[in-house]
Amino acid sequence: MRYLTVNDMEYLAVGAAVLGTGGGGDPYLGKLMAKQAIKENGDVKLLDLNELPDDKLVIPSAMMGAPAVMLEKLPNGKEPETALRAIESYTGKKAFATISVEAGGLNSTIPVYTAARLGLPIVDADGMGRAFPEIPMVTFSIGGVRASPMICCDEKGNMVILETIDNAWVETLSRTVTVAMGLSSMISLYVMDGKTVKRLAIGGTISLEIEIGKRIIESNRKKLNPVDAILELTKGFRLFEGKVTDVQRDLTTGFVRGKAKFEGIDSHKGSSFILEFQNENLIGLLDDRPVAMVPDLITVLDRENGNPITTEHLKYGQRVVIIGMPCASIWRTKEGLAQVGPRYFKYDVDYMPIEELVKRKRL
Repeated sequence: MRYLTVNDMEYLAVGAAVLGTGGGGDPYLGKLMAKQAIKENGDVKLLDLNELPDDKLVIPSAMMGAPAVMLEKLPNGKEPETALRAIESYTGKKAFATISVEAGGLNSTIPVYTAARLGLPIVDADGMGRAFPEIPMVTFSIGGVRASPMICCDEKGNMVILETIDNAWVETLSRTVTVAMGLSSMISLYVMDGKTVKRLAIGGTISLEIEIGKRIIESNRKKLNPVDAILELTKGFRLFEGKVTDVQRDLTTGFVRGKAKFEGIDSHKGSSFILEFQNENLIGLLDDRPVAMVPDLITVLDRENGNPITTEHLKYGQRVVIIGMPCASIWRTKEGLAQVGPRYFKYDVDYMPIEELVKRKRL
């Protein structure tokens, strides 16, 4: 067991955006919220999965919607707490701890904020090991946990409780609610006991995010290459170096959908790269051939300082390094690929692990 401090939030925000693969929301706002909550209420206890009692209740806390909206549609600060307390009231049970549903951006810092505000521990784990765009795309869902009851709250004070027949309907109905709320909401869902969390969650993700962020920040201080530091830690691959030449986005469906185009520089001069995303980066094409695809992680980094660039912050002229990282092994199973593989996202390709694609490119 350890405690998350104000200083940890600087590292967590950066590392979360790396694992967020372009999505999960801009970590800056969540970092500020978490830091303020810790200053006011004290450090947050971080529980290892093994420290979680089997019979205690764990209630996740998260943001849902199009991350780009959060640049202008600011929360009032009460929504995460309201959502979790509403779940407690609806189920008649008290939370022992909270947890991240995904390791990415805003959704790694919001649960820390919620934990600090409510005096709860947070579990050092999540349900993805990265970020994905839809509610059922978590290990909890694959393991048979119901997403509902689910609470959606907005900054105006509106609150919606959803009870559905399955997790696919949670996605459909909560997406409609979130669009009506202005394309973003704060949510609480996937109520579980500790035994279930230990069976299904991907452990160590908060600690990993903090270590990634620390390596990036300290590499910059020491004038070392932060990209190499990230790849060493995540067992990742350098896919492309170039500059952004075009970005297309559409927010009308409750996601940030679109694509970014890049022109190669240095060792990739003369080549091009296309990155397609739905909140998160889904597939990377080098000269029209896949070099990485969902569920493996694809992240865009600033070429100079290694800081991750989320999809809402991609803009013309940025010089970047695009990296790829292997996903958690559960996503490479038949059940995992059915939920988050390239064919689920309407790509007419079968999944190939990034290790094989990179090897093929080198040959």
